[in-house]
Amino acid sequence: MNSPQEQQQIRQQAAEWAIRLDGGDLDRSRREALDGWLAADPRHPAALALAQRTWKQLGSLAEPRTMVQTPVASAPRRAGGRRKGWRGWAAAAAVLLALGSAWNERDAGVSWLADHATGKGEVRILRLVDGSEVELDAQSAIDVAYDSRERRVRLLEGSAIFRAAPRAGRETRPFVVESAGGSTRALGTRFLVSRNDDGSVQVGVLEHRVAVALAHPRTGTVGRRELGEGESLRYSAEGGVEAPLGGRLDDLTSWRRGLLVFDEQPLGEVVARLNRYRPGHLLVAPGALAQRRVSGVFRVADLEASLQSISDELGVRSLGLAGVTLLY
Repeated sequence: MNSPQEQQQIRQQAAEWAIRLDGGDLDRSRREALDGWLAADPRHPAALALAQRTWKQLGSLAEPRTMVQTPVASAPRRAGGRRKGWRGWAAAAAVLLALGSAWNERDAGVSWLADHATGKGEVRILRLVDGSEVELDAQSAIDVAYDSRERRVRLLEGSAIFRAAPRAGRETRPFVVESAGGSTRALGTRFLVSRNDDGSVQVGVLEHRVAVALAHPRTGTVGRRELGEGESLRYSAEGGVEAPLGGRLDDLTSWRRGLLVFDEQPLGEVVARLNRYRPGHLLVAPGALAQRRVSGVFRVADLEASLQSISDELGVRSLGLAGVTLLY
């Protein structure tokens, strides 16, 4: 077995052993535990060697880059404070070592299925064979699956604005966008569908109406709603099709104007959006930090300033290696 979860666990364990070895933090019992770990799986020695090389590269940095300024006046330094700080730095490094290499490529399944896809920071307008238009947001992908019964487009990743060619003349097939177990059927012409990393989907109507439905709604949830012009909603397998909201379309389509707008959104969601536009990859350390709320309007053309602003607001530090930046 060589699942991504198992590989990640091996990287995490190797990173922790590399940090302990570098710090001379091994007594006899821990040395025996390390020997046992190395012998337990033929992949373990190679993982440890890679972690040690990476840790050595990190060692060339005297301190991790701090993205928040601390006042000069502070409480008296306690004995052992230096070691405690080092352990915090080491813990952040261990997370980065363990997780960083897993985020370098787009999901293989998306690449395989997509008929059209955009890269980081790329926005593209497509014209489909029936005359419908699709405006793909950055790091987004669609699969076009037209047949004799319907014009179906699957949103595999990211966001897109759809302008459906009207059902007129010989064109009688409905236009449907499918994503994450739900579908949005055009009852007019222009609407947005955005797929979130947590598995939920947002839908907004720019012109006319759409019908949103789940393929398999759970008991106790709403499985279908119609949405009017200027309204938006969110759906998910767990929560069903939620009630429509008004006044959010400018935020949902702000990427068309080169802006990203956040209103009390969790840092984890914000980072997922920034990753569509920013080179490299941002990660948030496991724990409560990902749920901290962020508000603001940020320019896509200057995301480093946006990241600095978020870090200052939340008191976040960062650690970078080989194109991956960990916020902790």
